[in-house]
Amino acid sequence: MILTEVKDSQSKQEFLDVARKIYKNDTNWVCPLDIDIEAVFDPSKNNFHNHGQCARWVLKSESGELIGRIAAFINEKKAYQVEQPTGGIGFFECINNSEASSILFDTARIWLTERGMKAMDGPINFGENDSFWGLLVEGFTPPSFGMNYHLPYYRNLFESYGFTTLYQQITNHLQVTKPFPERFTKIAQWVANKPGYSFKHLDSAKLDKFANDFIEIYNDAWRDFENFVPITLQTALQSFEKMKAIMDEKLIWFAYVDDEPASFVVILPDANQLIKNLNGKLGLIEKLKFAYYRWKGVNRMRAVVMGTKQAFQKHGLESALFIKLKEYVLPLNQYTELELSWVGDFNDKMLSLHEATGATFGKKHLTMRKIF
Repeated sequence: MILTEVKDSQSKQEFLDVARKIYKNDTNWVCPLDIDIEAVFDPSKNNFHNHGQCARWVLKSESGELIGRIAAFINEKKAYQVEQPTGGIGFFECINNSEASSILFDTARIWLTERGMKAMDGPINFGENDSFWGLLVEGFTPPSFGMNYHLPYYRNLFESYGFTTLYQQITNHLQVTKPFPERFTKIAQWVANKPGYSFKHLDSAKLDKFANDFIEIYNDAWRDFENFVPITLQTALQSFEKMKAIMDEKLIWFAYVDDEPASFVVILPDANQLIKNLNGKLGLIEKLKFAYYRWKGVNRMRAVVMGTKQAFQKHGLESALFIKLKEYVLPLNQYTELELSWVGDFNDKMLSLHEATGATFGKKHLTMRKIF
């Protein structure tokens, strides 16, 4: 087998083409846009390069056939927060061959070890965990935008190499046209009408304000979770900039208590329904197709992230936000499904909220760790 580090335009293209080859006969798979994958490895588009480093490789058979790929990275802000310095691997794709997968895992492990790491988490992203994060092990159905899709044998490749589950990532699905449970609705409407409580959807003309509100809420809400690293304004603005092509401002809502930012939910139309037939490309023809599909509309949404300041986490604000969303979505007569993705098995409060809405199980991903 022939291993090549990605260094030039040819190897970059091969890195992208590996996935197209692996999944060419899988009708569920949706090819991520090449520009989105490449953006992860571009320091000008991913500010994680300011406090980290990465490398990636492509694996071929002796005959030159593409059979695998992997990326390794170190996030200096997180690497030393655990018992042993821990890096990450991601964008792993491989044929069903343990020798091939071991070569890829070994390559990443050696690269990480040479840089002081003693463990690796994967498959994860060199960026925030809202995209390209986790190994799919249940729910092999068409993925929503940014969610990893894998073939069932991948789990065995990871476990055979010695990866063990760090935590499970649960994705639930909500049928939009189905009424919320009565108790949920009563609480939500009561909260929505409380004096001093206000609700606003995103306004792109005031993006800096909403981005600051977002990080204020997010960093407070998640501060006590293990290995949490505060999000920066630069990262938040980059995330909102990425969303612009598909975002509907009235699907992104903020709650305020006496004008203090208190809670938010970020929901996007599922762009995978727009890019399904683009095969990862975004040339002129594909852009025209994308514009047509966007005009035609999609019927699925994805809840990318939610957060509530700790002081307001028992106020029912999340329920009220869902009511505000439904007041906008139902008259459109467009969306039929909301994917609530993903929630770690350690986040009891959010999982309880999913249950309260009447959502049902959709998918399970695993974040795994290999200790050297």
